[in-house]
Amino acid sequence: MSNSIFDMKPISRSKRNHGLEHATINVLSKKHPAVSLGGMSSPMGYTIVGNVTTEDVAEAAIEALKRLRAGESHLVMHPNCGTNFAVSGAAAGLAAWLGTLGTEKKIQRKLERLPLIILLATLALILVRPLGPLVQQRFTTSGDPGNLELDRVETLVRGGVRMHRVYTRG
Repeated sequence: MSNSIFDMKPISRSKRNHGLEHATINVLSKKHPAVSLGGMSSPMGYTIVGNVTTEDVAEAAIEALKRLRAGESHLVMHPNCGTNFAVSGAAAGLAAWLGTLGTEKKIQRKLERLPLIILLATLALILVRPLGPLVQQRFTTSGDPGNLELDRVETLVRGGVRMHRVYTRG
């Protein structure tokens, strides 16, 4: 039995794949600094979106996994992680909602509070900024790949966009 929900196999795999995805992007970004890269993870692996070759992705994934196993857990952190944006968006949305409380359902009353709502949302974005990376580090990624192994990399091009699916096991 798991100690927490984060130890459950699908979640643990997703966290380890998410960490390896970030590490792979960090390695790729050093080799291709001008290329815009993105990614998305799941329990089965992760996808790297960007104009790089399949070989580049495979080599970067191998290097990233080796470096994570060697203790370079800092590679799992990425400033453009969706976790950072989700935490900030949730905080700004909650602040905006709080700014509408007590306005009944009248649009005019809500519009009168628009400056307050903008101020609250802006303050929330400023105050919550350090929370995104903390959530990323503690809950959505893992710097310990454990028994994770690379299986294969498949590349698909749709609408001129290159997507590299990295399959993992373990």
